[in-house]
Amino acid sequence: MSVLTPPPSALADTILSRLPTAYEAVADPARAATMRAYMKDVAPFLGLPQPVRKERTRAVLAGTPRPGERDLTAVALRCWALPEREYAYFAVDYLCRHKGKLTSAFLPVARHLITTDPWWDTVDLLAAHVVGALVAADPALTAEMDRWIADEDIWLARTALLHQLRRADTTDTERLFGYCLRRAGDSEFFLRKAIGWSLRAYAKTDPDAVRAFVAAHRDALAPLSVREALKHTGP
Repeated sequence: MSVLTPPPSALADTILSRLPTAYEAVADPARAATMRAYMKDVAPFLGLPQPVRKERTRAVLAGTPRPGERDLTAVALRCWALPEREYAYFAVDYLCRHKGKLTSAFLPVARHLITTDPWWDTVDLLAAHVVGALVAADPALTAEMDRWIADEDIWLARTALLHQLRRADTTDTERLFGYCLRRAGDSEFFLRKAIGWSLRAYAKTDPDAVRAFVAAHRDALAPLSVREALKHTGP
């Protein structure tokens, strides 16, 4: 995997000079061990419950200006290089909050974040809020999603499946259903779950279309995907 170098950013310098001190001051080793076990040892943790982390984050960002894309890139890459998972959570929250500042040029950075120490806790938010926003703003990026859905990396494929979660009536249904069928035979739990989740999300907009799709392809879809897809719509 190629290593991305964070660009120069005075704002990132400020944030990263504050962040470890603020987070480490309220670290909880016992909770950290529990969190690490729950997340299948994907990374070490400081043991910050979400309300504490959010409060510390507000203190870190107090008085800082709104970031540009260079700042967001620098903060994300520098946070991802820190070992404890809460720093990745900070980066994801920061990107989601300022996703409107990101352009299609950020997609390679998003790819790096998705494929580096990947697990659902970071990947799903990046997929739905960051990658989804990038593709919605620049439809040319759908070509990259077409590559990701076929990728051997399950987290890229999961991102492709989930990137339209927030699109509602602007969902590209042909692509959504096509992606689901493309990975329907995969035995990977996280892909089967994502297929069902993506269909369930679209069912809020067009339940009849989802029911019809599932009925037509029930033999191809995993039972987990079917259950998730029809969870709130019925057969």
